[in-house]
Amino acid sequence: MRTRDALAAGSARLGRAGVASPDHDAAEILAHVLGTERSRLALVDEVGAAELAAYDALVARRAAREPLQHLTGTAWFRHVSVEVGPGVFTPRPETELLAGWAVEAASSLDAPVVVDLCTGSGVIAKSLADEVPTATVHAVEADPPAHAWAARNLAGTGVDLRQGDFATAFDDLLDRVDVVVCNPPYVPLEAWESVAPEARDHDPHLALFSGADGLDAIRVLAVRAADLLRPGGVVGVEHADVQGESVPAIFSATGRWTEVRDHADLTGRARYTTARLAR
Repeated sequence: MRTRDALAAGSARLGRAGVASPDHDAAEILAHVLGTERSRLALVDEVGAAELAAYDALVARRAAREPLQHLTGTAWFRHVSVEVGPGVFTPRPETELLAGWAVEAASSLDAPVVVDLCTGSGVIAKSLADEVPTATVHAVEADPPAHAWAARNLAGTGVDLRQGDFATAFDDLLDRVDVVVCNPPYVPLEAWESVAPEARDHDPHLALFSGADGLDAIRVLAVRAADLLRPGGVVGVEHADVQGESVPAIFSATGRWTEVRDHADLTGRARYTTARLAR
C-alpha cells in the first residue's frame, strides 16, 4: 500500500474513534513501525504487507484510546525522552512549562539543590539533570510500578531517586533545597467521567485523583515544600485549569509564602502556581 493511503486510512479510523490528533498519531505510529521519524515518512513510497499489518494493529489499539506513548514505548519531553507504559503516568506537553520554570529557577543559581516530588516517570528530574548540569537533583515516587519506570529512565543521569511518600521524603534535606517542583495528582474524584479515556483507563489512579476537590496532595505540598526549602527558595506545582485561584489560595493561607503567582499555559488556561518561601 502507498504510504499516503495507509496514513489516510489510519487517520480516518482514529478520527472516528474521537482521538484528538488523528493525523499526528497515525504518522507517529507508522514511523514507529517503519523504524523512522515522522518527518521522514514522505521519503517512504510503499508500506509492505508485514509492516501494514503491524500498523493496523497499533492503530486499532490507539482507536481503543490506548495512549500513543504506550504503543511506541517512548514519550518526548523538552530535550529528553523517557520510556513509558502501563503503571506510570504518561508525561503531557503542558507539563513542559512547569519543567521550564524549574530549569530557569535552578539555572539562576550556582550549585542548586532541586527536588522533584511525585516524579512519576522521572521526566522532570531528567530534564533538570540534562539542562542544569550544575544542579544536584533529587526525586521521589511512592508507587512501586512508577518508581521502577523512573529508575530505568533516570539511570546514569546522576539523579538521586528514592521510593517513598512525598509528604515525608528527604528529611536529610530539610531547609537545604533551592527549588521544589511537583506535578501531583489533582483531579477531583467527582470528575471521573470527564477524564479522557487515555488517562482514566491507563494512567495510575494514584497519579490522577486527589480527594473530593482534587487539592489534597497540593495542601500537603504547601507544607512539605516549606519544610524542604531554604528561606527564599521557590516551589512550582502544576494544577487543573479550574484551580487557578484555589491553589494560590492554599499557599497564601499558610502565611509561609510570598510572591504567590499563577501561570497560564499556551492556550491561556491556568496551569501552574509558583511561590517563594518567606525569609
